[in-house]
Amino acid sequence: MNFSNFVHHLTYMGQGMLTIFIVIGIIICVVYLLNKLTSEKKGGDQ
Repeated sequence: MNFSNFVHHLTYMGQGMLTIFIVIGIIICVVYLLNKLTSEKKGGDQ
């Protein structure tokens, strides 16, 4: 195993992990917005 190849492929792994975190963040934002838009309004009566 060549150390320079290992370091080179770490950049690909880092890009993949960053992409996964970005997609998870987008999913969290979409779920939050959908929850805000579709939640029932709380009134004085219960």
